Amino acid sequence: MTKTAELHIDGKVYELPVLEGTEGEKAIDISKLRAQTGHITLDIGFKNTGSTKSSITFLDGEQGILRHRGYSIEDLCDKADFLQVAHLLIYGEYPTGETYDKFKNTITYHTLVHEDMRKIFDGFPASAHPMGVLSSLVTSLTAFYPESLDPTTAPEGVDLTIVRLLAKLPTIAAWSYKNEMGHPLNYPNNNLDYVSNFLQMMFGLRTETYEINPIVRDALNKLLILHADHEQNCSAATVRVVGSSQASLYASVSAGINALWGRLHGGANQAVIEMLENIMEDGGDVEKYIAKAKDKNDPFRLMGFGHRVYKNFDPRARIIKKSCDEVLESLGINDPTLEIAKKLEEAALKDDYFVDRKLFPNVDFYSGIIYRAIGIPTEMFTVMFALGRLPGWIAQWKEMREEGQPIGRPRQLYVGENHRPL
Repeated sequence: MTKTAELHIDGKVYELPVLEGTEGEKAIDISKLRAQTGHITLDIGFKNTGSTKSSITFLDGEQGILRHRGYSIEDLCDKADFLQVAHLLIYGEYPTGETYDKFKNTITYHTLVHEDMRKIFDGFPASAHPMGVLSSLVTSLTAFYPESLDPTTAPEGVDLTIVRLLAKLPTIAAWSYKNEMGHPLNYPNNNLDYVSNFLQMMFGLRTETYEINPIVRDALNKLLILHADHEQNCSAATVRVVGSSQASLYASVSAGINALWGRLHGGANQAVIEMLENIMEDGGDVEKYIAKAKDKNDPFRLMGFGHRVYKNFDPRARIIKKSCDEVLESLGINDPTLEIAKKLEEAALKDDYFVDRKLFPNVDFYSGIIYRAIGIPTEMFTVMFALGRLPGWIAQWKEMREEGQPIGRPRQLYVGENHRPL
């Protein structure tokens, strides 16, 4: 028997369906609320509003659970390559054998970008933020593949658009880094796997063979998986809303990149490094800043500790902490900023103040340290996030499109002036 909730307004009673997800999550369906009652709900920031049903990602912040299509993030990071997770998110199946080989080979075939895109790169000054370059170049793909603009194209056409984006984003991302550094661009090396190819495009020189450090490659593979999808976050919701207007995948993902660019969303790991640099410039006294973090009257906040969603330990942080330690040990880097990070981590994991409040280091804390250690500048951190989040954005766009969901159109509560004569 269908469960219902009762809403009492002005002496009238309205019944609203109560739905339950496969993991026991409960929701009150208000889809017809305005038509039935003339009222809307007000939920600023959509903190309590479900905008869709989805079978892609399950997240339980209280229990520290993150699963993609039923597979735990722990298992995926331990046993999968990033492209396997991408296929899982987008198509709903974990690929092995011939299926996975075909998927990898198809992506490898499309890693090159049109040479005319070099002209667009030439138009950006070296001071251009890599996220701006990335967003612009993704949008420009609609010009090179105009058939992608038709939202009613056959499934095989959609699949080609998806593959092109997965294949070309690492090339565009690496080129945005080269543009910032003023270095000559590297072309893809299709003899390498997805992650190794990206590393050689980033750091390789045309005149030398770039040696891939397997520990760095493994850490980056895990980071991309950990960022692959995170339910209906700001950028994923943006991709879905833009896509609901029947905008192309390229345009929708470009919008997601711009949403991720915001400091409150994708810029958290950059904020971690900036905080560490500020502590170092102030003398490197970690105890001083631990005390400042505990002082409720002090505006200082520890970046990379605690999480908006996870009320316990961030499960992604548990995974990447080990890789972070391995990378630092493998590279043998003597960086005073990273030494400060280690001291902050140690203090936060042992200090009762942080333990009681569950202010543990999150994935942004460790990802920032890893990126810095392997030589990625802070302005590229969000680009790395976008590279990992791409499969999730594609999966969200594809799910929304296949379900024929209506165009996104939130309501508002008007609180301005009443009608008045001019």
